[in-house]
Amino acid sequence: MNANSPSPAPLSPRPLHHAAGVRGQVMTARQLREHGVAAADAAQRCRPGGPWQQLLPGVYLLHAGPPTPQERLHGALLYAGRAPGRATVPGQTRGTTASAPARDAAPDPYGDAMLTGLAALALHGFAAAPPLLALDRIDVLLPRTRRLRSTGLARLVRAHTLPRPARITGLPVAPVPRALADTVAVLTDAADVHLLLTEAVRGGHCEAASVVRELSRARLLGRPHVIDAVDTLIAEGRALAEGRLYDMVDVHALPDPLWNVDLRLPGGPHLGGVDAYWPDHAVAVEIDARTPRRTSHDDRALWSQYAKKRETLERLGITVVHVTPRGLREALEQQAEVVRGAMLASAEREQAAHVVVLPR
Repeated sequence: MNANSPSPAPLSPRPLHHAAGVRGQVMTARQLREHGVAAADAAQRCRPGGPWQQLLPGVYLLHAGPPTPQERLHGALLYAGRAPGRATVPGQTRGTTASAPARDAAPDPYGDAMLTGLAALALHGFAAAPPLLALDRIDVLLPRTRRLRSTGLARLVRAHTLPRPARITGLPVAPVPRALADTVAVLTDAADVHLLLTEAVRGGHCEAASVVRELSRARLLGRPHVIDAVDTLIAEGRALAEGRLYDMVDVHALPDPLWNVDLRLPGGPHLGGVDAYWPDHAVAVEIDARTPRRTSHDDRALWSQYAKKRETLERLGITVVHVTPRGLREALEQQAEVVRGAMLASAEREQAAHVVVLPR
């Protein structure tokens, strides 16, 4: 070799010396090229006994030995989020010119991809989900139009419409209801399904209705082991909502109501049941117990029954306050103020008709 010729590139290129943390230890082929590492160089480092290894097609682990759970998550997202063609900055369509601020913005290396399934539930803190280290596959949710295949540790789940992800430890993670649906889709053990669905509601991660809605969209409600778990889930959600209603009355110093009663006119027809009733103020509270298990026709019919009962009671001078399990969980004080306001307004209303109150 000529003494004046340039020396060959070092085995570990200088541009990588600053890389630290999970993102610095897992890179795509494209990211490596940006650091001056050609595909042939990466392949050389991934030979048996070499310092690197290929985690997934086009995704490299820049150290020997097994990947950490975070590196596996990061690698699966990088594989699923690889741009199918020339990259564009967020919000820019192909063939258009980006504005100066957009050019300065770094594109998300994960694209639209997000973690789902058991990996997502583990990140959301589910005790019933296996630890990340025990997962053989990492489920990643991505648009249905992406032409990628599941391979290695990455199992791809496709969706027509993607939910808005949460960011947990810097990673995009599907919301709990969607992650549950993607998990239940591949589970066959009724006990596992029951544990996960129950923890979702009992642990305060989400409301029963949102879980059932996602299971319905995924067409999973016809499976026997799912139906049984959903029945328990709805009962659990209803009990929690009632408990929060009791807390609302106690914590926010509302007068004690009559709990879980039926109303009817003296010698007349049944008017319907309510969850709480203050006869001195003619104010009733009803928890919206509708669930998406029904067809859209059944749901409209049920809402029509709600509306008809409310209209009948209010025509008799009884104010009906509808609350949702989510409202009781996330905005208890606001719900209490609505009820308190209805009580205060009762002094300015005409006296309500006398109704008979019976235990439900």
